[in-house]
Amino acid sequence: MSCCCSSVGAAAERQFGEKRATDDLAQYRTKGPGSTARLLLAGIAKAGQPHGRLLDIGSGVGVLTFELLDRGLTDAIGVDLSSAYVAAASEEAARRGRTDSVRFVHGDFVGIASQFLAVDVVTLDRVVCCYPEYERLLDESARHAARCFALSYPRDVWYVRTWVGLENFARQLCRNPFRTFVHSASAMDDVIRRAGLELVSRSCTWTWCADVYRHV
Repeated sequence: MSCCCSSVGAAAERQFGEKRATDDLAQYRTKGPGSTARLLLAGIAKAGQPHGRLLDIGSGVGVLTFELLDRGLTDAIGVDLSSAYVAAASEEAARRGRTDSVRFVHGDFVGIASQFLAVDVVTLDRVVCCYPEYERLLDESARHAARCFALSYPRDVWYVRTWVGLENFARQLCRNPFRTFVHSASAMDDVIRRAGLELVSRSCTWTWCADVYRHV
């Protein structure tokens, strides 16, 4: 694993610790999927009835994983940089009786991608904005999508860039190494299309976009 992967992982462990994982899991249990997860679920449904296997990269507490299993996917693997989130998602899998159909893995997907086979659906909800080398992340993840690829990311507009810049400046003052990024949507689209995928839906809020691709 490269130095970049190691530093990104250490920063994520600090940013997404046990308290935040506990709070996010409680929110999911009481309020259901968040806004970008709902957009991705709708887009995946438009691309065709979900079926087969899922690879959920940056799976968090397992929101998309559990929702897509409930919608027809047979089994899933979730990968996350935060050990606290992996523990929370595994706890939720046990509570739901899903331990036979889902496995959560702690690690940087870019560094361990060779361990995973291609699957029917690959998802990245609010993940690419946490990763500086988005080309490597998207290249590795898109090549694992046999049928459908879905991701959400911050909109590349001035007010989002300003807000993210202020957040990162505040983290710098607090000596927090975690950073968020607003990557170019067109540049990300180019990387994904090189894997043989075409855009089938795009839904946006004021601050987020949710794109769904499928193989040509």
